[in-house]
Amino acid sequence: MSDHSLVPALPDTPAGRGAVELVRKSVSEPVANHSFRSYVFAVLLAEHEGMKAGAEFDADLLFHACVLHDLGTSASAPGKERFEVEGADMAAEFLRLRGYGTEQVDAVWEAVALHTSGGIADRRGALVYLTHHGIGADFGLGAEYVTDAQGEALHARYARLNMATALVDDIIRQAARSPEGSDPYTIPGTFLRERSEIGSATTLELVSRDSRWGA
Repeated sequence: MSDHSLVPALPDTPAGRGAVELVRKSVSEPVANHSFRSYVFAVLLAEHEGMKAGAEFDADLLFHACVLHDLGTSASAPGKERFEVEGADMAAEFLRLRGYGTEQVDAVWEAVALHTSGGIADRRGALVYLTHHGIGADFGLGAEYVTDAQGEALHARYARLNMATALVDDIIRQAARSPEGSDPYTIPGTFLRERSEIGSATTLELVSRDSRWGA
């Protein structure tokens, strides 16, 4: 039996509960669970690297950046720009409506917008760094700091449910809604091209399947 105390819980605050509710009603269960796991991975990474909440990053903003990062894949997204940008806009609107200040909103916007931008994310401060790598860890990328027991407890709480394919499918549906959503060399554009050329699994799906956590 998994020990759920091994991994942090989602924040039990009004804004936190609102974010979880929004994600659950906006995206599929596999994508929602991915978002929740990404936050936990980000917190574990911060602990592993000795990064202090309050001093080096805002824990509340990290939660919102991770949990809201895939809103742009939802049917309620406008479908006029790449999903990372639309997700950032939707996350920012959620925070503005709950009284967050401009600096806080902008910080989360940047973290969500850059969550697929390896290399760039590493140089945009702790919030963007942790968001990017917390999300990546859910695909098995750089997750060596997570113990087997922590991984088991986290996946018992939020099951994978073939997450990689569910997420790629949603990104492709979003990208296909407008040319601006699938510019060449972006993640959405790459997924569209891989599906049309290969006709089956994208590189990300294959990487995830072969990773420590599986699909």
